[in-house]
Amino acid sequence: MAFFKIQNLSISFGGLTALQDVSFAVKRGEIYAIIGPNGAGKTTLFNCVNGIYKPDEGAIRFKDQTIDGLKPDHVARLGIARTFQNIELFSHMNTMENIMLGRHLHMQTGLFRGIAMWGKRSFAGQEEIKHRRKVEEIIDFLDLQAARNQLVGGLPYGIQKQIELGRALALEPELLLLDEPCAGMNAEEKQDMIFWVKDIQDELGITILLIEHDMNMVMDISDRILAINFGSIITEGTPQEVQKHPEVLKAYLGED
Repeated sequence: MAFFKIQNLSISFGGLTALQDVSFAVKRGEIYAIIGPNGAGKTTLFNCVNGIYKPDEGAIRFKDQTIDGLKPDHVARLGIARTFQNIELFSHMNTMENIMLGRHLHMQTGLFRGIAMWGKRSFAGQEEIKHRRKVEEIIDFLDLQAARNQLVGGLPYGIQKQIELGRALALEPELLLLDEPCAGMNAEEKQDMIFWVKDIQDELGITILLIEHDMNMVMDISDRILAINFGSIITEGTPQEVQKHPEVLKAYLGED
């Protein structure tokens, strides 16, 4: 049984085919990268996985459960978290508060129960303490201690990308979708992100589905790679196999 599997996935927008008959499977614990030029359909694929889009054809299965067509919150409850190309943080909130938002699916205290059970010794208070401890673990893991109480709007871009990663980890996912985690970063920030992604795989045991244009990062950390162009698969294999494929060199690297 594949941990995560996409079978014959297709989706069109009007007369434009974004994905055509895409199939692949991801093993538990691996880093599986999806590469391709802009407009190849990579982010559309992610949007189908986490419920933003409903595919026209095909199936998406996670731990042998069909998830295509589910709403994003239902997908998240199953253990799939995601980061985005563009940072989606609340700039007027601090680092701790932004990462705490990733704990909302684990919280049992609703608004009225929280009002009625106010105080550190109440159920709501104890639950708040428990979730803050989890967030503190993530802050330590990503080395974000210096930014803990700072408003994220005033933090450097690379730190904001780490915070978004931390918020996704706060969900405690089994599958983590990373949509261009190194986009817009300088060389030092990219190296840090590579370090975090490998640690997420090695120390937390989280399976990672990765979209990234930085080929050095992809080749360095990926176990397997899927190359797509114009919504269709070019090839799949190890980094060494994919980077030598003539169609990948032509479509992605611009070589004849």
